[in-house]
Amino acid sequence: MNNPVKIFRRGALAVFALHVALNLHAEGPYGNRDNPDPHDEGEGRYPIPYHLPKVEEISAVMERVRANLDRAMVTAVVDGKTGVVITDLTTFNPAAVASRGDQNGFPVLAYATGVTHAGMLLAGEVTGDARYQAFVARHMDFLGKTIPYFRAQADKLGVAQNSYRPLFATASLDDSGAMCAALIKARLAGASPDLLPSIQHWAEYIRQKEFRLADGTLARHRPQPLSLWADDAYMCIPALAQMGKLTGDRAWFDEAAKQTVQFAEHLFNPTTGLYMHGKHLNQPLVAEFYWGRANGWVIMAQAELLDVLPADHPAREKILAIYRAHVRALTQLQSGAGLWHQLLDKPDSYLESSCTAMFVFAIARGINRGWISPVTYGAVAQAGWLALAQQVNEAGQVGASCVGTTLASDSVYYYNRPTSAHHGHAYGPVLLAGAEMIRLYRNQGKLFDIQLRNRTYHFVPLAK
Repeated sequence: MNNPVKIFRRGALAVFALHVALNLHAEGPYGNRDNPDPHDEGEGRYPIPYHLPKVEEISAVMERVRANLDRAMVTAVVDGKTGVVITDLTTFNPAAVASRGDQNGFPVLAYATGVTHAGMLLAGEVTGDARYQAFVARHMDFLGKTIPYFRAQADKLGVAQNSYRPLFATASLDDSGAMCAALIKARLAGASPDLLPSIQHWAEYIRQKEFRLADGTLARHRPQPLSLWADDAYMCIPALAQMGKLTGDRAWFDEAAKQTVQFAEHLFNPTTGLYMHGKHLNQPLVAEFYWGRANGWVIMAQAELLDVLPADHPAREKILAIYRAHVRALTQLQSGAGLWHQLLDKPDSYLESSCTAMFVFAIARGINRGWISPVTYGAVAQAGWLALAQQVNEAGQVGASCVGTTLASDSVYYYNRPTSAHHGHAYGPVLLAGAEMIRLYRNQGKLFDIQLRNRTYHFVPLAK
């Protein structure tokens, strides 16, 4: 008689294998195009292309993403009842809303939108393609023109249903941090009208008004009365760091560094080298779920802070040590397909693109800035990018990206979160990752040499 447990396990494995195959859009197995012997029996057969990518290949992936977002992320005021575009911003319309873009997945003011702007700006800086900055400029100009319009609407009707509630009635780090950082970056890049009042409003909310634990760590009242989320590292640290860069006031850097260290003290497990998604302070015996994107938010925040933190800041070496320990652990959990898992330590959870993009960005930036060694991590970033590129279809949509996810208390929830290409979480990270990978390959011959030996890639530092 067949064992029903074994039948279930076989079925589950088959479903998982199909899920992986669909996620990868794969035609593999692939050989290595860099191997001059196509009949080499010692060459691996990979689920993704395994080769040394050219800068032009990376740029082509990024361009597909840019073109898709240019279509999907709409800058228009529309009548929320009829969908008709409103061009007259001098006449009050109680039904006016800011378009939420393709399938309502790309709101004008959302934390994922802030990351997208950061990705566009870095992509433009690295590639020299003016269309990336033009994308950001279009959105910033739209904000400049429509903030007074929606403020007048809020004054008459209240803010509850207002498209710009995250600005007019800021109530969380999700409302403020990523967009604040993006507005500062756009201002410094010359891609924005004068949005300094909005920048200052959001920055002061983060520094003065958001709920904190007794030790000053920024936290939330949801989903429990005292909840600390790893996600919030990105929702506060980059904005604080960028305010330091914008103003020259080291107090902003001090606050960003404090949050970085204290998030680690609360949520980083030194045994696993990973961050739990979060914990509730009303429950001392916390179950630890190592959600991929939560770890991505943290390590991107660390990378953004280290990029602008003064070299003589007293917390810099401690933050570098935290970042390096995190990178080391993540490297060991990269899957054989190059992506990372939805739950990092659970190889039967699905392979996920947004966290992969975040890790590739943070690792590649660390190599480019000299924080970590190319010897250990260059090939990791390369394999991650090659896998990530497979998630971007010809229309520039990014697949295998987990949708918005709350801080949960059971693994079943994380295992079964849907994925969708019709929301913004993966797009900014893919652009950030691609830009840093281009920088990485441009450093070939400057910082290191890349050698194909024994059918794999060795990043060899150049003699100084």
